[in-house]
Amino acid sequence: MGVYLVDVDAGEWSGADAGEGGMGAIARGLDAELARRGLPPYRPVPRRTTAAGFEEKLSPSMLGFDALCRARLTPAEHDLIGNWSVLVPLSLDEVVRLPVGSAYTDETVIAGAPQVLALAERLAAAAGLPDDVPEASGNLALTFWFLEGEAEELAAARPGRWSEDLDTAFYVALYLRAARYSLRRGCPMTYA
Repeated sequence: MGVYLVDVDAGEWSGADAGEGGMGAIARGLDAELARRGLPPYRPVPRRTTAAGFEEKLSPSMLGFDALCRARLTPAEHDLIGNWSVLVPLSLDEVVRLPVGSAYTDETVIAGAPQVLALAERLAAAAGLPDDVPEASGNLALTFWFLEGEAEELAAARPGRWSEDLDTAFYVALYLRAARYSLRRGCPMTYA
């Protein structure tokens, strides 16, 4: 059990897999808002051909990450990186709020991956996150890297600001990797 950050494939997004967490109402709401803004509708990449995708568990404490965001970001930027419920690989000059419930909220807040990536990159620089932190390449890869000792081993070998609070480093890496994954794969991300 717990909260997971996961990618969404085209079948889930369109609502075709409604019995399995389809997001059709969110997709339609986003397209309506994009049309209102004079933008084309969002079309996600086709269905995944393998079961592997992006999945990371939000298990460490977020207190340090929250403090880092408050110290390094404006209140609006802090709200953007920390309060979206769906991330899409589109540039959105402002979030899209839909009166549609999502996994943990009564309202869906959609943010653009380019905007979240820019904030995550700033936080990574502020935290001194090393390049050695792996890209998420499989389900729970980043989660296990942080929670099963590899992060501690690297912290001992290469100490720095990032190693002072591995929980904070986890969330910086998580949001950085999620935004990059969304843009690279052309898929939405959400919490499950």
